Amino acid sequence: MSESTWKVGPLAEACGLTVRTLHHWDTIGLLTPSRRTAGGHREYTEDDVERLYQVLALRGLGLGLDTIAVCLEAGVDPTRVLRDHRESVEAHLAALTTLRDRLLHIEEEVADGRPRTTAAVLDALRATGAAEGAVRRHLDDEQMTALGRHAAAVGPAAHYLLEVEWPELYRRAEESRVSGTPPTDPRVRRIAARMDELSALFSGGDRTLSAGVRAAWREDPAALSGDASARPGRWDSLTEYLAAAR
Repeated sequence: MSESTWKVGPLAEACGLTVRTLHHWDTIGLLTPSRRTAGGHREYTEDDVERLYQVLALRGLGLGLDTIAVCLEAGVDPTRVLRDHRESVEAHLAALTTLRDRLLHIEEEVADGRPRTTAAVLDALRATGAAEGAVRRHLDDEQMTALGRHAAAVGPAAHYLLEVEWPELYRRAEESRVSGTPPTDPRVRRIAARMDELSALFSGGDRTLSAGVRAAWREDPAALSGDASARPGRWDSLTEYLAAAR
């Protein structure tokens, strides 16, 4: 039995996308159909459709196309994507339930003539394990709360940005440095620029937070990068390399 395939038009319609979007994703290499007809028309296989779901699920978590490409190249487990997508939906449902309960409580207070109170409901998203310990040596509790608040604002995407894309950027930058690629190479400059974007995203543009996190990277790059072989001396060399790229 031959494998089912989909033409670009029907697939786009089934997924709520435009043909132009699928063409663009093909052009940038994010979703390239495995087959072409004799006339050169795109044909998507079942494996392509599975990848399309992963792209859409990761995009639904708030990730940009560049980050999605990094995640898929790094071999993110499809089961993990499904789980995180489900958890994202559940988190939204829980947030709506909390909001409903809070509104009911305020409504009761108003109806009873009681003074309204403002509850502290912000739950900061904190890093865990070795990475948190490394950062805490350079940031106080108030700064850690601010860092967590910025991370929480990112939403479910924070998980992928910190645990998938950031280590992958680190690996690519170090690979370029070791191979002798000039720091002025456009590819290296793009890596440095993306690192700066992530830094600004999680620090909210606060230079003291950024400085603290950079200090943690210099002191314990293994904990922050997820690369057990990373050593402070090597990170210093990479820091200089990225500085030259900037």
